[in-house]
Amino acid sequence: MSAALALQMALVTALRADTPLIALLGGAAIHDGAPQGTAFPHVTLADLSSLDYSDSAGEREEHFATLLVFSRAGGRREALEILAAMTAVLDNAALAVTGHTLVSLVVERTEARRQPDGKTWRGLMRVRAVTEAE
Repeated sequence: MSAALALQMALVTALRADTPLIALLGGAAIHDGAPQGTAFPHVTLADLSSLDYSDSAGEREEHFATLLVFSRAGGRREALEILAAMTAVLDNAALAVTGHTLVSLVVERTEARRQPDGKTWRGLMRVRAVTEAE
């Protein structure tokens, strides 16, 4: 399994296992691309890019994941609370990444913005991870 796919699975598994986050979402509304008609609030994995920076010490990859929160609760508060719960789960977490060793996992940034429709808030989380081959 590629490190990127294994990392994606580890991120989603960790988020779905967090009781406070699931309570904020009203269920395990964490998707790899949210299906049409998905209820609010929900989280989706938007982007995942990987860079190979292997050297004589071993095979390594640097990954950047973007997770999005969508809320229609009437303000940015719900999106920010969900982002905070996600940060508590992921920042510096020691996740099991199948077939790889997770060297580091850091939440680099979060933000919340009103969408052009005027009623949806989009929270954004950018995560940086480094993996090594086992």
